[in-house]
Amino acid sequence: MKWHEILVRYGEITTKGRNRNQFINRLRDNLKSTFKDLEGMKIRLERDRMYISSPSDDDMNALIERLPDVFGIQSFSPVAECATDLEAMKALGKEIVAGLNYKGKSFKVNVKRSYKKFELETYELNRVIASHVLSELPGMTVEMKNPDIELRVEVREEATYMSVDVIPGAAGLPVGSNGKALLLLSGGIDSPVAAYLMMKRGVTVEAIHFFSPPFTSDQSLGKVKELSQIVSKFGGKIRLHVIPFTEIQQTIQQAVPKNVTMTTTRRLMMQVADLVREETKCKALVTGENLGQVASQTLDSLAAINAVTNTPILRPLITYDKLEIIDIAQKIGTYETSIIPFEDCCTVFTPANPKTKPRIEKLEYYESFTDFDEMIAKAVRNREIHDFPKKEVKADFDDLL
Repeated sequence: MKWHEILVRYGEITTKGRNRNQFINRLRDNLKSTFKDLEGMKIRLERDRMYISSPSDDDMNALIERLPDVFGIQSFSPVAECATDLEAMKALGKEIVAGLNYKGKSFKVNVKRSYKKFELETYELNRVIASHVLSELPGMTVEMKNPDIELRVEVREEATYMSVDVIPGAAGLPVGSNGKALLLLSGGIDSPVAAYLMMKRGVTVEAIHFFSPPFTSDQSLGKVKELSQIVSKFGGKIRLHVIPFTEIQQTIQQAVPKNVTMTTTRRLMMQVADLVREETKCKALVTGENLGQVASQTLDSLAAINAVTNTPILRPLITYDKLEIIDIAQKIGTYETSIIPFEDCCTVFTPANPKTKPRIEKLEYYESFTDFDEMIAKAVRNREIHDFPKKEVKADFDDLL
């Protein structure tokens, strides 16, 4: 089937008031960035919908395949075009339905007659097109409410447009319409899902990863880069800041009791992240923490971690159970990468009996004997920066898959 354009429905954007155009323009810009490899793509904006077209059939198929990953789109429909002529309309209607698995399905035609001078009234045109399709393609029944197949026909003076599929989009708000935040990205299951959920609310995400060689391997860093690449497909560029964390992490092991090393590690990570957040002009920090999942994620532990910064810390997974998180990870394509068994710096030094109710004053006392400030500043200065999406990322662990 040759599709001439794609009708995009905005969804939540339509609830906006005077600033609606800002969200629509952001969605347009995200689409241009996401599909910059499709050189012939054109976008036409209307108040409640958008139209995307390309002269290339391959490009149109690529758009249909990739649009469900772009936030800000509630649904979309591929649209075919014909002359505003009765015989052409009948032929196109049959061609579209013939390409579907139509036998045994219910069917209706829904005509919108924008061109009022057309020879047939709306009701009559509905009947004529439906009768033609049903007679040419036997095996369907007529159903006016909730049919399996609904052929939508819009009659305009310059052309007539038809669609039948309503393909769900990613919904949410366009990435970049709601500010920028810095995500603490590990190689695990949770933090990429946190990135996805923040992007769905219109937040541009930068990411920070703590790398502790030789305790963590280049393959573990490769996982994180691959996860950044996957998450970036949802309509937003991601800048990854890789922090050399070995010196700080080894010092923590010597400076505080074993049962609170994990909490102190998280506190130091927050201080490093806060400096990077300030440099990158992000408004908040984001983590994949989930209440009660591990010892460092009890309310007492989270309070102790929060105490080192006044920056808002957003935890979009805070009430999710693990199975819900895994479901989302599988849906967005990060799960299989996340479970590849290369450890990150949060797991290699996990104490045998971590404290679940650390006291802030005791943590501050233990940490006061070590000057971490210069180590933190040094780690921030020496970080590596990587931008995603990349045209091609060959992960260091590809040979194991």
